[in-house]
Amino acid sequence: MHTEWHFPVMIFASLLVFFLVIRAVLPGQEFLQKKYTVVLLSVWVVIVGMLFGKYGASWGLPWWIYYPIPMLMTVLLPPFVLKLRKNKTILYLILSFLSAPFIHIFFSFFFGWTEYMPFWKIPSAQILFHY
Repeated sequence: MHTEWHFPVMIFASLLVFFLVIRAVLPGQEFLQKKYTVVLLSVWVVIVGMLFGKYGASWGLPWWIYYPIPMLMTVLLPPFVLKLRKNKTILYLILSFLSAPFIHIFFSFFFGWTEYMPFWKIPSAQILFHY
């Protein structure tokens, strides 16, 4: 089965979810004022982070480098770069920690794609409903 196109789709979905998380954290006017920062932050955190995570193993990096670095980028950069206050940082952290499992559950359940979080087995709708 050819699955190489799954990764770009998952990057796009992750970008969308990241934008939604940032939009939920920042008030409308502030989001608009920081739109260029949000775009650059999104590219760095989502696209660079996912590419680093995916290809880190291929480059021979140990898991304790290629797995935590994208996670730390996701956790630390947005609150710092967007200058979030404590309550907004807490909201961001909660939503960001929920977003990866949400994306994984979505792709695993509806499409049977398990690459996003391969260590967490979610049955697909096809298996559950036998179609």
